[in-house]
Formats: sequence, C-alpha cells, structure tokens
Amino acid sequence: MKTARLLLALVLVSTSAGAPVRSQEQRPPAPETVPPIRVEVDLVNVVFSVTDRRSRLVTGLGPDDFRVYEDGVQQQISRFTSETDLPLRIGLLIDASNSIRPRFQFEQEAAIDFLHTVLKPGRDQAFVISFDVSPAVVQDYTDDPQDLADSIRNVRAGGVTALYDAIYLACKMKMADGTGNDFRRMLIVLSDGEDNNSVVSRDEALEMARHHEVTIFTVSTGAPPISYNAETARMQNPCQVKGAEGDKVLEYFADSTGGLAYCPFTTIDVGRSFEQISNQLRTQYTLAYTPTNRVRDGAFRRITIESRREQLRIHHRPGYYARLEPAGSERP
Repeated sequence: MKTARLLLALVLVSTSAGAPVRSQEQRPPAPETVPPIRVEVDLVNVVFSVTDRRSRLVTGLGPDDFRVYEDGVQQQISRFTSETDLPLRIGLLIDASNSIRPRFQFEQEAAIDFLHTVLKPGRDQAFVISFDVSPAVVQDYTDDPQDLADSIRNVRAGGVTALYDAIYLACKMKMADGTGNDFRRMLIVLSDGEDNNSVVSRDEALEMARHHEVTIFTVSTGAPPISYNAETARMQNPCQVKGAEGDKVLEYFADSTGGLAYCPFTTIDVGRSFEQISNQLRTQYTLAYTPTNRVRDGAFRRITIESRREQLRIHHRPGYYARLEPAGSERP
C-alpha cells in the first residue's frame, strides 16, 4: 500500500532513534486517503486557552464566561477547570533544511530549555523529528529531558524541506493512541514554513492532525514579517502582520488546530516564543459536556466555544469524530 510505504520511510530512520539520521535518497509515494479515526464519546473534554486582542493570555475566567456549541447546537457545560492536569504528549519537529541555518543553534537551545521546563517525568513524554528531504525520528517518546536535548543537539542543517510530510507522519505514527480525553497532544514546529519536497499536501497534513486531535504550535525561523523598531518591539506577536508565505503556512496550521503561531524578531525572541508556549500550557482551561446528539454515525462534530466577554479569542481543537455504530448492532 502507498500509505504503508510512506510510513516505512519513517520507520526505517526511527530504528536509529537518538542519532542524527539524515537525508533519504528515495522520494516516498503519495499516500492514500486517510480513513477517519472514530471514537466513542459520552463526555467530551475540550482543552482551550484564551487570548486578548494583543495575543496576551487571559486567566481568571469561569464557566459562566463561555458558551459551547456542537454543530451549532448549544451544549450544557457539566465540568470546568481553570487548569488542566491532562498528561502531555509533545512532538518537537525541527526543520533541518538549509533555509534555517542562520539561527539554528539558538533555536535548538531554546527548544531544549522548553522541554526541560514543561516535561514532568513519569507523566509527560516527548519525541523529536527532524526533517529536510524527508522526516526522521531522532528521539522516540521519552520523559528524560537530557535524552531529548542530546538528540536535538545532534541535528545538523542541510537539504530541502518536507514540512507537510513531517506533520503527517508525526500525527499518524506518534499521536494515534488515546483520545483528546486522555492526553494533551501537540506538535511544536520549528520551521520557516517553506515546504518544497513533501509528498502529501498541506491539507492532507492538517487533516491527519485533526483526525488525531493534535494541537500545533509553530515558531517561525524565517525573517520577521515586519521591521524591528521601538513601536513593533511592543507587539506581543509579530505574526499578526502577514509576512512571508512560509509564515502564513505556519499560522494556517496553528489556527486550524487551536494552537498559536509565533514569529520571533531576534534570537532572544525565539526563547521568548517557547516561554509563551510554556505559559499557555500552564494557563489552559478545560470544559466538558455530554453531547445532545447521540447518533453514532461516524460524522465529524464541530466544536465552537464562544466568550461572553468581548474581544477575547478562544483557541481549541475544531472537533471530534463520533463513534460509528457497527452494522446490525443496536445501542442498549
């Protein structure tokens, strides 16, 4: 199968996890259409964060500040917490193409500091994938920040960019277990967003992330979209101003999965971007509801959360796939 051959490309380089695996010579074939992931849902948990119009995180809100809808129908919030304690499953995707060389070492160290800060041993786990010609697992799931740090420092820049393949395969192979009720599953993508070698399309990569309820955060390695000066230095997030085409791609992935896109001005700001992601993970809310639509038709249920307060933006996963009732079976 074409999909199996594409996955095999990543499996082969994964066997040397922890070592800097580099370019693969053969270009993998295009994948087949991905079947939906179906999950039985009695209680839907949604992890989300809130920002104001300047992209600053907003805390101190309660259940009365929100309304939740499923496919346009308002739902009753049955549980709400101001801090989520769901374990983390983090994939760090590092662009190792030639285009990101200028700030590469600074970005590596910022990513290492982030993992040291966020991961709780025995509870959270992370893996590392580097990508240029094709993606390569350089460290499989572990809760040891030092193992992750060693693998990140061993990545060397060089080659073209297969960003979409990296996102697709990271979600397909590393984020398939459990549901959004079990883990907070996220990818941190460190890249300039300029894909020029992927087999899968941007939308195929996004759909795979949605199937596995993965939130994507991006940190741009490209040139900042606007000039750095006294006025722009006060901006919380330069991605608010459209920059290069690659930055738009990164923002597309983040916005479409409930994450955030960061466009650092300087090498120092790269570290601040990771710090902002860390802060967001600490200030996420969780709400839960029992869906009014109990039909098990395998359809995608779209979730919308609205704030009762003005000028606030809610970041959350777009929805989930309902369980598909087997043919001939009856629900008790």
